[in-house]
Amino acid sequence: MTVIRDASHAGSWYSGSGKRLSSELNGWLAQVPTSGSDGSLSNFPLPITKCRAIIAPHAGYSYSGPAAAYAYKCVDVEPIKRVFVLGPSHHFYLDGCALSQCDEYETPLGNLKLDKDVIAKLKATGEFSLMSQQVDEDEHSIEMHIPYVYKIFEKKQEPYTIVPILVGAISAEKEAKFGRLLASYLADSQNLFVVSSDFCHWGSRFSYTYQGNGNRDTPIYQCIETLDREGMEIIETIDPKSFTAYLKKTRNTICGRHPIGVLLNAAAILINGQTEDEDTSGKRKKQKSDGADNIAGRAANGNGTVKKAEIKFVHYAQSSKVTSTRDSSVSYASAYLYLDL
Repeated sequence: MTVIRDASHAGSWYSGSGKRLSSELNGWLAQVPTSGSDGSLSNFPLPITKCRAIIAPHAGYSYSGPAAAYAYKCVDVEPIKRVFVLGPSHHFYLDGCALSQCDEYETPLGNLKLDKDVIAKLKATGEFSLMSQQVDEDEHSIEMHIPYVYKIFEKKQEPYTIVPILVGAISAEKEAKFGRLLASYLADSQNLFVVSSDFCHWGSRFSYTYQGNGNRDTPIYQCIETLDREGMEIIETIDPKSFTAYLKKTRNTICGRHPIGVLLNAAAILINGQTEDEDTSGKRKKQKSDGADNIAGRAANGNGTVKKAEIKFVHYAQSSKVTSTRDSSVSYASAYLYLDL
């Protein structure tokens, strides 16, 4: 019997009509320029050859759908056979990472098959738990990306699968551990990683009203953007420790900070020359790391497996322009990870 995860947020967070949803996704993707920039960030050609991962938001599509399109427009689907989707756990306490037990994920556009072989290999490591179908369907952070994945792959002839991974409120040490476990998959050109995250949740309803140490005459929405862009610039360095330090300093309410941390660790491990290759028994073999700290764009010089690595943010938006402490907003940022092995 095929176990299907219902599209539980269809009809509320995004359209439950396949026709309408397809039209909306097509429209948002069409609004993204095929080259150049959005007016505030550096130029980027689209799609990005050797794009191995994207960071994109997961709010309701009326808020974040246009922003997410910038990330998905970066993806070159041609070599991809498998899509890992890493999303934060909003409703279920999880001190680790959990795998889906479903066979397919439903969307109003059609269903996507899960890669049961890869999920079994990850489970065999002994480091991943399994989430119940109730937990799976309650969580929106992964689901909000499934229609976009379906859309950008709909013209691809070859079959592909997805590997949803729910990431809990884990420590920096566990982010590094799961980064090691996933690094070999990130190194595979047939895999794409989708990292689900909104950025700053600002306002009293989020218990976060940080305005930095700047001029109090500066509009709050500009303070929020400055805060977010500091974090974005640190993410672009592919330095997990610096990102952890930034979060400790600012407490920025980036809800996907742990999935981002896992991605940064996986990329850093590849660049530094340390990987863990899993076999079906779950055994791992480590390779030596040179332990460099600031590694963005650095050639591995024989120690690592990556010639060039780059994370680049291509879009930033806010749900509203906050000017009063009574207001609130959520920020949305989209990025790609380029890896040349």
